[in-house]
Amino acid sequence: MLRPTPTQTERIFGDDEIIVSKTDTKGRILYANDVFCRVGQYAERELIGQPHSILRHPDMPRCVFQLLWDVITDGREIFAYVKNLAKSGDYYWVLAHVTPSYDKAGRIEGYHSNRRRPDAAAIRQIAPLYQALLEEERRHADRKQGQAAGVALLQKLLADRGQSYDEFVFALAT
Repeated sequence: MLRPTPTQTERIFGDDEIIVSKTDTKGRILYANDVFCRVGQYAERELIGQPHSILRHPDMPRCVFQLLWDVITDGREIFAYVKNLAKSGDYYWVLAHVTPSYDKAGRIEGYHSNRRRPDAAAIRQIAPLYQALLEEERRHADRKQGQAAGVALLQKLLADRGQSYDEFVFALAT
């Protein structure tokens, strides 16, 4: 599937709406609710089986997704601010809550994500941070080195604040 060209148009969804998806352990979409489809501008049939990264906006630093995957594959939940890309190229921000799903034997079989509309004040704080992380990643010709540099910068910024990632996210959410 071709990636859309990003626009500067923001898509908004209601404070009372929740975007829901379920994926397998590789991040392929198994379920997408109607809010997900409407806000992302995809038909359900276009999403099922696709990697969740179909929504990855180029303004999102890779290091944030590395953090997210490191946490959920370790069996923990995470909250993260994510800028997504709709099928039209429009964007929308979410506060994602991603949790592992387990089979009867206690093994991770996939992931469940609920996403709410974040507070505008939180986005005004997170957007410049993400821009700085993205710039750090792009300073490196090698993508893996860039991603590692982004992780290191994020860890340094959090250490300078005396906060864990979770503390940082929750402080923005209040």
